[in-house]
Amino acid sequence: MCLEPHRSLLLVIDMQEKLLPGMSGPGQVLLSCAKLVKGARQLGLPVVASAQSPGRNGPVIGDLKGLLPEGAVQTKTAFSCVREPGLFAGLAELGRDQVVIAGIEAHVAVLQTAMDLKAGGYAPVVVADAVASREPESRALALARLSAAGIAAVDVEMVLLEWIGSAAHPAYEDIAALISR
Repeated sequence: MCLEPHRSLLLVIDMQEKLLPGMSGPGQVLLSCAKLVKGARQLGLPVVASAQSPGRNGPVIGDLKGLLPEGAVQTKTAFSCVREPGLFAGLAELGRDQVVIAGIEAHVAVLQTAMDLKAGGYAPVVVADAVASREPESRALALARLSAAGIAAVDVEMVLLEWIGSAAHPAYEDIAALISR
């Protein structure tokens, strides 16, 4: 099943000032998340972001926060976004069943959210080049576990090109420019 824009939403998990620097490859995950947010916004798709205990972990990192739509950031204390009632209710209200997931940490909040979404009847996909953990091994274990659970791993280019579906799409040039950066 390919991603379809009318069924998709982007969920960016816990890309926060105090958490991101401790990740393996923080620059790459930030760049990838930014591409996804820009692409989703260009195509008019809903974008939701979470912030885990922002008093302790800081706000969403500035470079990314400036790209997010007004009101996109939802705070949480549960690791899984699904287990945070207000955040999950907001996701459910959007009426989209394909949830494209990016953010940190791959083996904690990303994994738990994806597993809970799948259990709830959603079709989550995890963007492998837009997720990170402190240790590369933790990220690898998370991706393997997600795959074993039937949750697909994709990359940024796959997501953006599946959303537009064709080089004839009016946003193709903008999306192609995002991919090549």
